[in-house]
Amino acid sequence: MELKENLGKQIQILRKNKKLTQEQFADIIGIDPKNVSKIENGKNYPTAETLVAIAKALEVEFYELFLFGNEISYEDMKQEIVNSLDNRKNILMLYKALKGII
Repeated sequence: MELKENLGKQIQILRKNKKLTQEQFADIIGIDPKNVSKIENGKNYPTAETLVAIAKALEVEFYELFLFGNEISYEDMKQEIVNSLDNRKNILMLYKALKGII
């Protein structure tokens, strides 16, 4: 299973645990409800800013969004995350987002 599918499922589980609809969740994190659906279904990766907003809305630490159980090893997950950042701009954006929540 791909990282974005695992991430989407994790976000969906955490959202449902908070008893939030996709529409409510979208409003809280500032994106279109269709984008929430695409993220949860593993069709799209959220931006770094959206990931930060998701973690805050779900009241979890950023890294907890990436705790999927034994389906993917830590090293494989780390490598997929690095590979998904396609340029320096995205890496800088993620770094700044992480520094903002630490």
